[in-house]
Amino acid sequence: MFWRLVALTAIFGVIHAPAATNTVERPGWRLVWSDEFNQTNGSGVDPAKWRYDTGGLGWGNKELEYYTLRTNNCRIEDGHLVIEAQREEFDGQHYTSARLLTLDKASWTYGLVEARIKIPRGQGIWPAFWMLGTNIGSVKWPACGEVDIMENVGKEPGMIHGTVHGPGYSELGIGGAATLPAGATVADDFHVFAVECEPDRISWFLDGRQYFTLTPEQMPDKDGWVFNQPKFIILNLAVGGNWPGDPDDTSTFPQRMLVDYVRVYEKLNSPGNQAAPTGSAGLPDATKQEPPSPDLK
Repeated sequence: MFWRLVALTAIFGVIHAPAATNTVERPGWRLVWSDEFNQTNGSGVDPAKWRYDTGGLGWGNKELEYYTLRTNNCRIEDGHLVIEAQREEFDGQHYTSARLLTLDKASWTYGLVEARIKIPRGQGIWPAFWMLGTNIGSVKWPACGEVDIMENVGKEPGMIHGTVHGPGYSELGIGGAATLPAGATVADDFHVFAVECEPDRISWFLDGRQYFTLTPEQMPDKDGWVFNQPKFIILNLAVGGNWPGDPDDTSTFPQRMLVDYVRVYEKLNSPGNQAAPTGSAGLPDATKQEPPSPDLK
């Protein structure tokens, strides 16, 4: 979620929106964690699965929003998680939104992480679905590693980005991008965004089609591959920042990021490539630390 210039780019145009589905079975994989967001309308997220980052200090990107705990900005509606950015005065900021994470709740080293999301739109709007290493409290960013599963900036309505950041390639991330056919706008429909993490490979998918793969050989140096450690999930909707720029006269509010589900799978018959929940999921907790500080992200 850091401002970046993408160092490697792979753009594909034959990608179609998936139909809505509640199917969680995936041949060759086992579901190990999910949130289908089926709580009562108007309720907050499941506190056993998610916590909030709050504040309005720019998050290292000169963002303009204040992240709150309020259901005004984050709630369940009709089986979806709604993260809503509003234009309003709040504690010195001119916009509000929400940022959710599984830190202290669950984390995974390897596996497939996916979400079905309908992103918002408009200049200055920046939705993201991403992961950070749980060791961020001790080694700090970028040594903890960052895997951006999906990011979109409103000035690029037909494109999404998948990127990594780490030591030696922090602001200058390494990643790829994908576009929709015939210049379609990503925000017009739900899409499935996914990443598969393996010991020596990370692959990005849009609607089931792989569009970028990264291996340790593509790192700036041999110590740059920092992704073989537990990672937690983040969902957020930023307003403004170095990369998207500020909202302008064409930007309308509120803008809503709708999440149909988030799911994590482990590959069957691959003992070296397993996803394992931690913390409140009942296994040994390796994530007891403070959340990322605003000046890091």
